[in-house]
Amino acid sequence: MILGCHVRMTAPDFVEGSVREALSYGADAMMLYTGAPQNTVRRPTAQLHIAGARELMRENHIPSGNLIVHAPYLINPANSVKPEVAELAVQFLNSEAQRTHEIGAKYLILHPGSYTTSDEKTGIRTVISQLNKLDDLPVDLVICLETMAGKGSELGTSFEQLEEILSGLRSTENYGICLDTCHIHDAGYDVRDFDSVLDEFDRIIGLRHLHVIHLNDSRNPIGSHKDRHANIGEGSIGFDALYRIASNRRTESVPKILETPYIGGKPPYAAEIEMLRKGEYDPEKLNSLRNAL
Repeated sequence: MILGCHVRMTAPDFVEGSVREALSYGADAMMLYTGAPQNTVRRPTAQLHIAGARELMRENHIPSGNLIVHAPYLINPANSVKPEVAELAVQFLNSEAQRTHEIGAKYLILHPGSYTTSDEKTGIRTVISQLNKLDDLPVDLVICLETMAGKGSELGTSFEQLEEILSGLRSTENYGICLDTCHIHDAGYDVRDFDSVLDEFDRIIGLRHLHVIHLNDSRNPIGSHKDRHANIGEGSIGFDALYRIASNRRTESVPKILETPYIGGKPPYAAEIEMLRKGEYDPEKLNSLRNAL
């Protein structure tokens, strides 16, 4: 069971501090942004304490595949309405791909984007066109398109959409999928029967393309298209289903990353990871964070 969470990447220790934070939660995987997800301001990777991070990972037997980067939200490769947005998507994604490689991570998570005022087919064609403009992607880097809940004009709501995008890409070895449990639940997939979901994923896309799982509960009912994460065991998916996903033998080599809400300004990850590793739900572990307010 490879379990991790979203961690901060801040001064003064940057990526080394990110690894240290993950270890403090009992995690053996982690996901970070290489800078603020809302803008393009970035520090040179030479300043990010990468050597110290790699040494910490070696000491704790954490492979590079368990260090994951998430692309910034402002990258929208599906936007055909504003050419300047599409141009930014290509330029900035190229930069983030190189930074991900320099940090030593293998996987870069990317939202497929929103087609805004066009239509689904145009959006899919635009994503394919924009991603095919990326040049000199590192050989061992995989950009993982994330499954989405279907808010507004989001793409990636169905396995069929994602397969259509993947099948149109030239550098297929550089692409894969990140499956978010909250997102696909909100999109209408019943993750409580995860093996059936995996069967459908395998039939349409192929399990060999599944590289990362975002393990989140959902605040909303199945098919709501809302995308609101809940803490493990406190949402409509429930602890038992999420534990079955975390411990499923078919995806045991796939890192599972928690993106659950902070409680009272505090990260819940140590408690959630401990419950998942034990396979026992203890609501008091999360309530204790609330009671500390």
